[in-house]
Amino acid sequence: MAAFVTGAAGFVGLAVTEALLMRGERVIGFDLFPISEHAQRTFAGLPGRFEQILGDICDAEGLKVALRQSDASCVLNLAAVTAGTSREIANPVGVVRVNVGGAAATVEAAAACGIRRVVHLSSGSVYGTSGRDVGLLTEDTPLRPEQLYSITKQASEAVALRLADLHRLDLSIGRLGTCFGRWEYATGARDTPSAPYQIVQAARSGIPAILPRSHLRDWLYARDAADAVLELLHARTRRHRVYNLAAGFMWSIADFCARLQQVCSGFEWRFAQQGESANIDYYAPYDRSAMAIERLRGDTAFLPRYNLTEALADYLQWLGPAFDPVPKAWRAPS
Repeated sequence: MAAFVTGAAGFVGLAVTEALLMRGERVIGFDLFPISEHAQRTFAGLPGRFEQILGDICDAEGLKVALRQSDASCVLNLAAVTAGTSREIANPVGVVRVNVGGAAATVEAAAACGIRRVVHLSSGSVYGTSGRDVGLLTEDTPLRPEQLYSITKQASEAVALRLADLHRLDLSIGRLGTCFGRWEYATGARDTPSAPYQIVQAARSGIPAILPRSHLRDWLYARDAADAVLELLHARTRRHRVYNLAAGFMWSIADFCARLQQVCSGFEWRFAQQGESANIDYYAPYDRSAMAIERLRGDTAFLPRYNLTEALADYLQWLGPAFDPVPKAWRAPS
């Protein structure tokens, strides 16, 4: 199999690319930006073959040319702008252009190149305020997105499904849960880094992490996220078109801090006291309900492998020996 991955230089794109290469598959990574030197070194040591194409997902004709020349057999659309409030105000057209227009261009390109199998990655954020009211978010839960990112992800789902119907493509939607871990970098397309990422940066800087609240959620480690995407891609039986890709279990950010404190000498954390500002941003005043994964488990062999302890161990191992027990000595992979 040869997989054409859009957004290959992003957080989830890198995680999915690594997982494909570990299986010995050929990956054509399409992105506006090149992958990091760290990713290049890592991918070069894996059994699969990685090829990089630089291009704009919104350049429909350029995307078709790249896809046709790649000789890919499937497409994974992972390209997105994860917009924060500042970008919503400053460049809403750009967010819509990439998240919705890019989805349309990708599905159209797949159809034009005779590629039937497409996976379009969406987000659990599309459930929006339903996450306040529903005990467990199933794929049939009403979508009530709040921010421009989640609004455009909902729109991208509808656009992708409609175009897939018109072109008779085998397209699946994967709504990704809240991810963290290896390959999460600060990039120009990601305004809302995960809470675990923010906490690791605090440890790196030798400053305490100050939390707004405990923040219980079904946190999804990057390796499990990639496995979920690939299980959906390769599934022989797909009785549905939309699937939640989530962890299936929950832990809190307070749990994460407590565990990190055990393995990182000198790291400190606390809850914000009255009148004190937190330095860890959760981006919402409530904790979203967990996402049900029975549909995914029923049609694939997906089984999350990384609980909090295992995820943190793998994350710190990926960060490398530069993550010294003394936080000030920490340096990110180059």
